[in-house]
Amino acid sequence: MAALIEAIDIKRKSFFEFEGAPYHCLDVDVSKPTARGGQTLVRLKMRNLLTRAVFDRTFKAGEKFAEPDLAVIDATFLYADGDGFHFMDQESFETLTLGNDVVGDDRELLVDNLLVQMQKYNGNPIGLQFPPHVELTVAYTEPGVRGDTASGGATKVARLETGLEIKVPLFIKEGEKVKVHTETREFAGRA
Repeated sequence: MAALIEAIDIKRKSFFEFEGAPYHCLDVDVSKPTARGGQTLVRLKMRNLLTRAVFDRTFKAGEKFAEPDLAVIDATFLYADGDGFHFMDQESFETLTLGNDVVGDDRELLVDNLLVQMQKYNGNPIGLQFPPHVELTVAYTEPGVRGDTASGGATKVARLETGLEIKVPLFIKEGEKVKVHTETREFAGRA
């Protein structure tokens, strides 16, 4: 039997089970009453890990949730085809597949042999956690012209090898590797 977690103990980025599905807490807001006898309420912004839906829900502080049967494993991206995105479990060397609906826009961050963390619920793969940065090669960008900027902070659009378009400084050229923040999808420096 999994341990129970009280609503008041749920922190940002923690996982819990609600109505038979695993959830990831994105934000927490605790409101303590000013009047005696009032209930402490916990407002959670939470993501259903199976459907990817995000919504807000308010719970009483004493409500209890089960810990989900959630495992996080290291996996390497192999390739994508019509069946989905294929990864190799780094421990068992088994191939795991995630559908296009699960990966979604994150496909723009996937390059061959990228090490990610895969979430498994009841033994089935349900989602990905990326490292803070990924290294991608610039496939196309306009050449930067000296004197284009007065402040030194000018940027241009670059299309990366995966199709992702980001703003980069003028000195970045085609063929260079750049680091991209996985959460914000912004330029983080040269690789």
